[in-house]
Amino acid sequence: MAKSTLQVMDLTSLRAVLRDLEAQIIPSRFEKAQQPNQQSLQLGFRTLKGMIWLELSWQADAARLVQIPAPSRIGGGSTLAQQVQHGLRQLALVAMEQRQFERVVLFHFAPRPGETTVRTLVLELMGRHSNVLLLDDQKRITAIARQVRQHQSRVRPLSSGDPYVPPPSLQSLPPTAEEPIEQWKRRLTLVPVDLGKALRETYQGISPALTRQLIGFPVEDASSAPLSATTPVTEISHSQWVQLHRRWTRWLDSLNRGDFILHFEAAGGYRVWNDPADSPSDKQPLSLRLGIYYRDHLNQQQLRRESQELRQLLDQSRSREQAQRQEQVKRLNDSGDADALQHQADAIFCQPAPDRESIEKAQKLYQRARRLRRSIPLIEERLTHHDQRLALIEGSESFLTDLMQADWDDAEDRSRQLRELKAELEDLLTPRRRRRRSGPPPGQPQPLEIRSRNGLVIQVGRNHRQNEWISLRQARTGDLWFHAQECPGSHVVLKASAAVASEQDLQLAADLAAWFSRAKGNRRVPVVMSAVEHLQRIPGTAPGTVRHREAELLWAEPDRARETLKQENP
Repeated sequence: MAKSTLQVMDLTSLRAVLRDLEAQIIPSRFEKAQQPNQQSLQLGFRTLKGMIWLELSWQADAARLVQIPAPSRIGGGSTLAQQVQHGLRQLALVAMEQRQFERVVLFHFAPRPGETTVRTLVLELMGRHSNVLLLDDQKRITAIARQVRQHQSRVRPLSSGDPYVPPPSLQSLPPTAEEPIEQWKRRLTLVPVDLGKALRETYQGISPALTRQLIGFPVEDASSAPLSATTPVTEISHSQWVQLHRRWTRWLDSLNRGDFILHFEAAGGYRVWNDPADSPSDKQPLSLRLGIYYRDHLNQQQLRRESQELRQLLDQSRSREQAQRQEQVKRLNDSGDADALQHQADAIFCQPAPDRESIEKAQKLYQRARRLRRSIPLIEERLTHHDQRLALIEGSESFLTDLMQADWDDAEDRSRQLRELKAELEDLLTPRRRRRRSGPPPGQPQPLEIRSRNGLVIQVGRNHRQNEWISLRQARTGDLWFHAQECPGSHVVLKASAAVASEQDLQLAADLAAWFSRAKGNRRVPVVMSAVEHLQRIPGTAPGTVRHREAELLWAEPDRARETLKQENP
């Protein structure tokens, strides 16, 4: 899974989002507030064209204001969401205000358009100091996302009930297009520092992303090196200063006219002030496209984080099981001394006249030999137990690999599958007496489902419980079961009980079984096909461990399944 840098929302992109939203939601009626996680708030507004959802986030590395697709109903019961819901109930959003080069947005609410503002929602996008606050008509804080105590900030503590104090004013200069190039250059070269630092410390509204966009022009003078944020201002040629100022005035002109066009870059960032030639073909609103951009990137970050945690859990569990198995192997090897102990005892009794001490020694040797022999079945049972758990871990690794390589699947859904796999693994590997369920009981499994060309449903298990559910609990007489031969992987069930399966259906199911297995790297994979009525669960083993009485062998190609998954939208 390729990594890309998440671009922080700066003043320019904030201006572009506000310009886009003004035409959509001013005026509109507030309807719903929910908090899906600890660092964001989602607000629903009713307009003449339907519902529009905004996401306000105070996440330190991704503070943002964007439009989002209609979200799931989650987080409506949080304290902040309930306070906002109560404070904005039956009010209309009548204006959005952003002053100068501050990354602070004021959402003004009134009973009706044209009436006096009675509530104000404040969004402050300031990195780790970002916040969301709800103010009453006296500008007192009635709800706040992050309480700022006195020991956290002596300059500006914020708590519920306090009067709202705006952030301290910016110390640098507001940029203006009327400034002559000589004066602009003189201010930037006053202190011999890097270009990026000079821009940020001299003028307001400059971010690292904007700096990169300003200096991203082709070099006209072959003798000059390309500009970068670390280029000292004393080493910039005159022609480069002219080109940089030209880009500077173009940026300011876009800000003043509100002329924004969103363009995504290959490195993972984006820019909103572009040439007309960069006009995108996508007709979605700019704010919504940015919302999808942040959602996808944050989901990918969460997916990588959760996969690393699960990989660590698997490695720790394997190391523990292998160590315990090795201890049982050592005990089994030691039990081989039973015959030698018995021979020693026999030799003592074969003596012509053994004394009492020798007889007691021989009896102890016999007892030790019997104990060792009695321990062999128990040790073998423990070895079987550890082998089953190691197979469970290996199968979970296969599921994890499949999820991380499923680039055709939605990252949010893959994250949900990862959390389900982790909860399942913790439940299966934790001793029953130490088990603590941290969440609600799991609902009905949701395996991957796709339809063949003939309309038959093919189910793919993405974890152990889903494997058992589709193979043993939900399967009907006539359904066909597929699994890569002698290889950890997913169960695949073709719902042939609904209609007669064609050769194409059988081949697709076999290809899917090959792709969702440890053997997916091979060009051709042997796959076992069996009727579900021939399956039998192996008692005492992990969920999804089955055996079959009759089966047929098919040859499958994993690459065909991958192409099908990309095209069919499972």
